[in-house]
Amino acid sequence: MIIFLINLINFLSQALIIVVIVSVVLSYFMQPYHPVRRALDTIVEPLLAPIRRVVPLVGMIDFSPLILIILIEIVSFLLRNLLYALR
Repeated sequence: MIIFLINLINFLSQALIIVVIVSVVLSYFMQPYHPVRRALDTIVEPLLAPIRRVVPLVGMIDFSPLILIILIEIVSFLLRNLLYALR
């Protein structure tokens, strides 16, 4: 059961990271009101909003997606290690 949870956490974290990356890439090519982009934004924007309140833009560069990816990796790492310890 614990191995299943570890694999699930790993899968979900990697899927969320891919969604963040795809959202960033599509923001350069798609209009904001495109249905695909809006669907991705409904997933990613609630996670990015608190980070954007704390981290300001550097010139025209938004580092909040990078910080979100790092936070996802850290939380995933901590949860997996906690579950490994419970085995």
